[in-house]
Amino acid sequence: MKKLVSTIVTTSAAAAGLLFAGVLNANADSTYTVKSGDSVWAIAQKFNTTINHVETTNNIKGHYILPGQKLSIKTSSTSSDNNTSSTTSNTTSSTDSTTSSYTGSNLKSYVLSQLQSQTGVSASTWNTIITRESNWQPYVRNSSSGAYGLFQNMHISSGSVEEQVNAAVALYEAQGMAAWAL
Repeated sequence: MKKLVSTIVTTSAAAAGLLFAGVLNANADSTYTVKSGDSVWAIAQKFNTTINHVETTNNIKGHYILPGQKLSIKTSSTSSDNNTSSTTSNTTSSTDSTTSSYTGSNLKSYVLSQLQSQTGVSASTWNTIITRESNWQPYVRNSSSGAYGLFQNMHISSGSVEEQVNAAVALYEAQGMAAWAL
């Protein structure tokens, strides 16, 4: 009797272990659960793929994702998407160098292209935020709150346009669009 119970317990444990391992491997390679503050861009970066790939695979419109949402990440097509993205990016860089670096005369195009590519949120959404927050005045300070710059960020008190963009991306990654009450 002991041997029978021992065999049943051992067999059950082994079967459960194999089932559990199979579920973990399948989910680790192909499914991601969206967490609060995630962006399509950040998820694409995490899985070394493109925003377009993640959105197309999961039928996402307007970069809109919700915490708890399960996304399918197809790793087999990742490299072809990256090659396509890289080619497109290089072509864009050579034809429109005004958005690849800030020159002082390309404020809107630089800021909007950087934010859209780094967060996956549309340039028009960022334009609305910046227009509302600072009216595109990069060095404005709110005298009552101390908020600074294009995004009226409370976490920085000075900085170049590039530093403001980086701070906005970091804030977006931490809080999502809620940082700007959206």
